[in-house]
Amino acid sequence: MSAPTLNQFQMQVSELLLRHRSLLDVMSKFGQSGASVNRAVTKAVTDCGCIELNARKQEYSDELNLEGAKETLQSHISGAVCEHCRDVLKSELGRNLFYMTALCNQLDIKLDDVIAEEYKKCSTLGLFNLT
Repeated sequence: MSAPTLNQFQMQVSELLLRHRSLLDVMSKFGQSGASVNRAVTKAVTDCGCIELNARKQEYSDELNLEGAKETLQSHISGAVCEHCRDVLKSELGRNLFYMTALCNQLDIKLDDVIAEEYKKCSTLGLFNLT
C-alpha cells in the first residue's frame, strides 16, 4: 500500500472531525495537541531518561560558513529516543497534524499549498529563512 497523499489525509480528517466542528474548538485542540507533543518530549527526558538535555548558549561566529555552523551548533540532545517514547511521540505528532489539518479545513486552506509554499520559501530564501 502506498503512502496517502496530503490531499487524501486532509479529506479523511474532514470526514472524521465530528465533535470539534467549531473553529474555536479546533484551535484549542490544536494548541492542546502541541502541548502534548512538548509533554511527550519532556517525559522522554525526565521520566524515561532515554534522552538528556545539556542546553547552553550556542557559540556562533560570523566567520563560519554554513557547513562550519552546522558542525559547531548543537541540538543539546544526547542519547536516542527509545522505542516506547518514539511511539508516544509519533502518536502525539500525528494528533497535532490531525488538528492542524482540521484547522486548514476550517479555513479552506489546502495542506498541499501550505507545504508547497513553505518549501518554496525555504528554497528561495535559503539561509535567510532560518529562524
